[in-house]
Amino acid sequence: MKLRKVTAASATVFALALTATACGSDDGNDSGSSGGDNKKITIGIKFDQPGLGQKTPQGYAGFDVDVATYVAKKLGYTEDQIEWKESKSADRETMLQRGDVDFIAATYSITPERQEKVDFAGPYLLAHQDVLIRADDNKIKSPEDLNNAKLCSVTGSTSAQNVKDKLAPKAQLQPYPTYSACLPGLQNGAIDALTTDDSILAGYASQSQFKGKFKLGGFKLTNENYGIGVKKGSDLKNKINEALEAMVADGSWQKAVDANLGPANYKNEPAPKIGDIKS
Repeated sequence: MKLRKVTAASATVFALALTATACGSDDGNDSGSSGGDNKKITIGIKFDQPGLGQKTPQGYAGFDVDVATYVAKKLGYTEDQIEWKESKSADRETMLQRGDVDFIAATYSITPERQEKVDFAGPYLLAHQDVLIRADDNKIKSPEDLNNAKLCSVTGSTSAQNVKDKLAPKAQLQPYPTYSACLPGLQNGAIDALTTDDSILAGYASQSQFKGKFKLGGFKLTNENYGIGVKKGSDLKNKINEALEAMVADGSWQKAVDANLGPANYKNEPAPKIGDIKS
């Protein structure tokens, strides 16, 4: 009798374990499923781009963060069910392919080369390469005026080199480790201009310590179609597109642009139509 009791108890425990395992299989990242009490969605953003994606003592802030949060809600997740992961530019495709994140919203320009590796929802913002100059600078009115100007060059960036190669061959490239490191030099005259995407420039210029000190040139040197990256073949692409369309339709998209990039007088393009990629 004793042996039978132990055996029966063991069978009961084993059955309960199987049931728990089956229930637990729904608790991990389940791309595109509705949020539940134990659900999580993992989203990649930049941690170091003010106005777009920035980790602060108060949490995460920026336009990309607002877009990603809105999309997550439409997918069925509350804010406390979002796990944010830093997605550096060089790591984005690998993170998606490996399944480290469900999607990435991190100033992620849609390009043919990237589309071979991952899929994109969107675009959700049309940005342009531009320059940031001092607010009282009246000398730089066109890209050609950058000739002989001191132009911030960030290690690993092609933006400044593009200007020198194509528009202002006499521009003097000044090396700085990061874009944020360029701003004090721009303020004190050590450099004359900083160049990268206008949305990124607007984010930096919107920081409280720099408000009113800089302005965008408005040159629109390139088209940068920001998309939300997902794993190749993921059914999240269509669901995210639907969420982006809803965000534009209900006014949340423009509200997020104004709140995060408006302080730098950023003149945003109208919200792009899904699938309309400007070359």
